[in-house]
Amino acid sequence: MQVVGYRPRVTDPAALLVAENGSVERRPLAPGTTLSYTLGTRHCAGSVDGETHYACDNEAAPYCPEHTDRWPCARCTGNCDKPIDTCDEEHAVYLAAFAPDTVKVGVTRSWRLETRLREQGADRAAHLRTVGDGRIARQVEADIATDLGDRVRVPTKIEGLADSVDERWWESLLARFAPIESYDFEYGLELRDRPLAETLATGTVVGTKGRVAVVSNNGSTYAVNLRDLVGYELDGGTTDRDLQSSLGAF
Repeated sequence: MQVVGYRPRVTDPAALLVAENGSVERRPLAPGTTLSYTLGTRHCAGSVDGETHYACDNEAAPYCPEHTDRWPCARCTGNCDKPIDTCDEEHAVYLAAFAPDTVKVGVTRSWRLETRLREQGADRAAHLRTVGDGRIARQVEADIATDLGDRVRVPTKIEGLADSVDERWWESLLARFAPIESYDFEYGLELRDRPLAETLATGTVVGTKGRVAVVSNNGSTYAVNLRDLVGYELDGGTTDRDLQSSLGAF
């Protein structure tokens, strides 16, 4: 059984996608779920088409060059010929904030705005502008990004998991941009201490935030980047690796 993907929590609970004998199943990561897997070898996760998995034995993980999608919009700044159909849809330009005081600008199709913010695990967000197509949105994004940036790394998100957003900082940003609408998201983690970053699939799920799962194991709390699990073969039984203990374990 191999981890071949994941789904962040939006309306349904977050889930790992696991494949065995060509079939794909969702393994929910709802709070209270017990995970009892050890991580085996890691190799390319292949490709998924609905509930069908096409395996790949190449060593590169999580995906080999053959199975790596190259999204044309990843580093687009609006100097393009709108290469994909969705470029012609109405887009929203937004700010996504992560505790305590990290922010990025981003764009998405207007109808996906709240979904996209939850996929990223944003604590606060603001809808800045609605524009006619993706090219205009990327141009606006690139202009704002020179000041605020357009990406936040997962380790930075993990560092703020036990924090709350600095209200004065956030209000000052809203005053600068006068957004159409603002958002305040809750994920129910209620952490007293920052979890330790770790790659494991053993323990009890505390909750999820974007692509990060918080797992309790032997009195310690760990933050798992779900993408770091993609490609691993899963075996039954709990991990026997020595794991660093969090402050909550003492």
